[in-house]
Amino acid sequence: MMWQTLWHLLIQYREYYLHEPVCIRLFLAASSLMLLTQRITSLSLDLQEKRLMLSFNASSKKKACVMLLPLISYILNFTTLLGGPLCSYSRFVSLMTGMSLSPPPNPLSVVLLKLVQVLFLECLRHGLVYYLKHNTYSPSKSVAPYGVLWVWGLAVVLRIQYYSHWRISECLNNAAGFGFWENSSGDPPDWSSLSDGDFWTIEASSRISEFSRRWNGTTASWLRRLVYLRCRRFPLFMTFGFSLWWHGGHLGHFVGFLTWAVTVKADYHIHRHLCPRHSSTWRKAYTCLSWINTQMIIACIVMAVELRNVSSLRLLSTTYICLFPLFNIILLLISLKLNTVY
Repeated sequence: MMWQTLWHLLIQYREYYLHEPVCIRLFLAASSLMLLTQRITSLSLDLQEKRLMLSFNASSKKKACVMLLPLISYILNFTTLLGGPLCSYSRFVSLMTGMSLSPPPNPLSVVLLKLVQVLFLECLRHGLVYYLKHNTYSPSKSVAPYGVLWVWGLAVVLRIQYYSHWRISECLNNAAGFGFWENSSGDPPDWSSLSDGDFWTIEASSRISEFSRRWNGTTASWLRRLVYLRCRRFPLFMTFGFSLWWHGGHLGHFVGFLTWAVTVKADYHIHRHLCPRHSSTWRKAYTCLSWINTQMIIACIVMAVELRNVSSLRLLSTTYICLFPLFNIILLLISLKLNTVY
């Protein structure tokens, strides 16, 4: 993590202090280091929790090298080092050893289907970009609701880039034989066991806590296992704090991840007090309003985290979309106050 942090600090130094354009290769190196940190800590957790037992009592250097080969192959596996997702060491070894015994079916049709999905997402993204460029939001000329929708549309564009990247990573892993899960007899084979998330499933989340668990699924599970389950005090804020450190610690990251943590905390309290339990009509209305609230909060978070600098915060402050996380924070304070009274 310290070596990774030094690279992030170098990026910030060149970007904010020297005002130089940062080379794309530097960003790719930092991204690979982040994924490498994930893999090493995941392997360390397996050893610490005794889910994995490694013995290095080799009688010769040749045997020692043979025993270290699976570890080196797992850590430096380029198919997941380029863009994820995180695969556990035990699953990696079982997949590699099982390929020779019972090789997975031909993934060509699955890869082609996922590439079609990537094409659809990219067409959708370019359509949104075209609309946003030709209908630019101006605080002095545009009405307030349009500003909210414009920022939400820009946040959707930024999220689609992630969905496309994850699908391409899945295609790369499936083409290499990873991600296959053999179902019971009669069911078609499943190639989605190594995935960071699906566009429709994630975007259909009606609660911010559901969205957080589904977004970048393998990373969310890794953070939960590494930080959340091990912290006795403030596990939620410690988890988002570690994620902030892991992502680089830009100004937008501070605002985005802090907002994310507070709104997830608010979601637990708000849902417990306001979720209707009787009328199906009110439940549907509540789910719809909760989905809109989730979309607007995620739009604020994505804008702050992805644009990273003061301009993103200035854009959010000129639109009314920033009122959504503020409203959730107010409801959180009210619910905490009510809990202390009763």
